[in-house]
Amino acid sequence: MTDATLPTRSQPPTVDELNAVRGTLPERMGVEVLEATADRIVARMPVEGNTQPYGILHGGASVVLAETVGSIGSALHAHTLGKIAVGLDINATHHRAVRTGWVTATAVPVTLGGSVACYEVTISDDEGRRVCTSRITCILRDLPPGA
Repeated sequence: MTDATLPTRSQPPTVDELNAVRGTLPERMGVEVLEATADRIVARMPVEGNTQPYGILHGGASVVLAETVGSIGSALHAHTLGKIAVGLDINATHHRAVRTGWVTATAVPVTLGGSVACYEVTISDDEGRRVCTSRITCILRDLPPGA
């Protein structure tokens, strides 16, 4: 969500619109948004093409996926307040390796305030085993002039 912005209008964007503005990096990594509301965001990403030299999912790829879903949730929440969301902090704990298939990220809010939105993101493999846990915090800012 760094290369484009959400449509400015009274209604929240659709999943198709979110996939259209997900940004160059998530697009290159094959991230697909499956579900998106301020209360729950789900996206998936292929393991293939996103591995490190040992043939397992790159930890940075997990962080990109986590930041994508957390940022979308924060942006959807900010939209209800007439604001935008900007990343402030992200962390990740990697629990297990995955070599094939897809990983799915589910983000749920920890807190949705007037100035900060924080999401917990769990990433799991095709068997539903937790691969990574992440937390992302975004600061909510006023819309820039002319937006």
